Amino acid sequence: MPDHTPRRSRLSGLWACFVGGTLLALLLAILDPITRREDCPNYGGNGNASSYANPAWDLYLPLLLLGWMVLIVVEQALPITRRNRDRFDVATRAAAAVGISLVSSCCFILPIQIVCR
Repeated sequence: MPDHTPRRSRLSGLWACFVGGTLLALLLAILDPITRREDCPNYGGNGNASSYANPAWDLYLPLLLLGWMVLIVVEQALPITRRNRDRFDVATRAAAAVGISLVSSCCFILPIQIVCR
């Protein structure tokens, strides 16, 4: 008799983390932000400047990061994420996904956001 239990994905619970992180990295490559203080338009002067050609991205990017983190948390709450897994595995995947998003936001995006401040 064939087994009709659905096959579980190895990336179950991590899709939003990896796909969203890849899309955000691609967006940063497209935006080409300033990464060195010497390249800022206000270098040696006073005031705030944007790291992007369009200063609206100073608001849009943190909102996208927040949305990415919310999608990661929502994915962890979906029943398909927990399919055929024990509690430890589900908790480990959730902690890894949330941790990766927090660390990448703080270590890669935050320095770009404040480089010209």
